[in-house]
Amino acid sequence: MPIDATKPYDPSNIFARILRGEIPSKRIYEDDHALAFHDINPQAPVHILVIPKGAYVSWDDFSERGSDEEIAGFIRAVGKVARDMGLVARGYRLLANIGRLAGQEVPHLHVHIFGGQPLGPMLGR
Repeated sequence: MPIDATKPYDPSNIFARILRGEIPSKRIYEDDHALAFHDINPQAPVHILVIPKGAYVSWDDFSERGSDEEIAGFIRAVGKVARDMGLVARGYRLLANIGRLAGQEVPHLHVHIFGGQPLGPMLGR
């Protein structure tokens, strides 16, 4: 069920639990600012989630409260994962759902990286 991204951060969300090591994940990248892991329900041959390590609900929350170091580190992590996964030459898509109307299901900022196949139109109608 989509969440309300205006509500306070919920430290019991699944990504917070993954960050704390309470739930296993197939991690592919980690540094001081970000964690990347394979999605458990992939929508493309490559489907990676990248999350900041801080407690941020949405992109607007992160851009307002995150430090310059956190923001730069997170963005660099997304790019590094795309390069490391060999997605740059063939192309890939980044997706961040924010709030109910966009279908955000976990109240922790995350970016999906999709690749490995033609991805079709940006939005289906």
